[in-house]
Formats: sequence, C-alpha cells, structure tokens
Amino acid sequence: MANDIFMEIKDLKKQYGAKTVLNGINLTVKKGDVAVILGPSGCGKSTLLRCLNGLEPVQGGDVFFAGQNLTDKNTNWQEIRQKIGMVFQSYDLFPHMTVIENILLGPMKVQRRDKAEVLKQAKELLDRVSLLDRKNSYPRELSGGQKQRIAIVRALCMNPEIMLFDEVTASLDPEMVREVLDVILNLAKQGMTMLIVTHEMNFAESVADKIVFIDKGQVCETSEPKEFFLNPKTDRAKQFLNIFQY
Repeated sequence: MANDIFMEIKDLKKQYGAKTVLNGINLTVKKGDVAVILGPSGCGKSTLLRCLNGLEPVQGGDVFFAGQNLTDKNTNWQEIRQKIGMVFQSYDLFPHMTVIENILLGPMKVQRRDKAEVLKQAKELLDRVSLLDRKNSYPRELSGGQKQRIAIVRALCMNPEIMLFDEVTASLDPEMVREVLDVILNLAKQGMTMLIVTHEMNFAESVADKIVFIDKGQVCETSEPKEFFLNPKTDRAKQFLNIFQY
C-alpha cells in the first residue's frame, strides 16, 4: 500500500443471506481526504461505513487502515474504533446523562484518560460548536441539531484519526441541517480525514475532495466534485443527479 494512502478498500463484499449489498467495493482514501459517498437509497452506502467500523462482518475483500488489515479475524475492534470515529443518523446519547457526562464517558472508561484532561478537551470542542453553555443540559432539553453536534463532539473527544458520517442530517428539520454541516465543513478545513454519506448535494460539492458514486453495491465512478456534478461519466450518475436537478 502506498505511503500516502490512509485507508484502502479492496474488492469488499457484504451479503445478508442471499442478498448481496456490497459487490466488490474498491476505494482509496489519503490522509486529509474528504470522500463523499453518493448514491440512491439501498445502494450500500451506510452498510459500507458500518463494515469499515466493524459493525458488520464482511464476506470477502480487505480493508487496510494505517497499514493494518481490518478484515483479519484477530482485529481488536475496541482499539480500532478509537481511531475510526463514527456518527450515525440517530444521536444515541444516553438520556439519563448530561451533555458533558455523555462526552466524558468514552475517553475515561475506554481510554482511561485523566478526567481533567478530557474535560478541558470536551469544553474546547463544545465551544467550537457553540454549545459550551449546554454542557450540563440533558439530551431531552436539546434540539435535534444540537444533539447531533454533541454526538460529533463525543466522537472527536476520542481523538480519532478518521471520521465516518452516516447521513447525519437525515432526521433533522431543514433549519437544523446547516448548523451540523458547518461543523463538518470546519473539520474538513482542519484536515480531518472523513468519509461522508449524505443526500445534501450542495454540501457534498462544497466539502468533498472526491465524490464516490455507488450503485447496486459497486463504485460506478470516482471524480473530483466539480467534474462529477458538471460532467458525470456514467448514465447512472446522470440519472441520479437529474433527480436533484443538477
């Protein structure tokens, strides 16, 4: 694997019984890359992210991350998930814990880090997403957009090397979408390596270093954003973009 490649996916296959969801996915991600994964519903985008984080077993292929093959049966996923952060559509915050308690839990319990050090980082991250004043609030007291920003902060407080975002705005009201996307845009500016699944086309165009278009469990094309949106190579991508009036 080339030195500048941070994650490499080779011929990845995923099946649910007789149904093939990922049918030979190939993708490379360099350190600092923002790869946005687009495609119709049911094409395997979210499944791909879950496979990369060990939440779904795979039936074939390899995933190399920082030189390690994650498909090895001896992979320590508890350790790997500290390096590969993931934020889902659902916020998955513990309702009985305050914002700051939700954020501190992973770093202190899993990474066994000093509370004072984690608390300092958590407050800095909360301030960065304009939610420091809500540190003692409970999830029920927050809007959807605020809860999603807290979920992002919680993931970042584990100091991941790469972030996976799975349709993080899908369950939000339109007016809350922007505040979450702005956080991700700022992460991109800071050089965070990210794989993002989204249906927000304008956001995809503005944040991506490359667009990965998936259909029927396969990568149909990989392009720079401007090239993909102005001159898609495949008829399937053209059909997809026509739905969004591109």
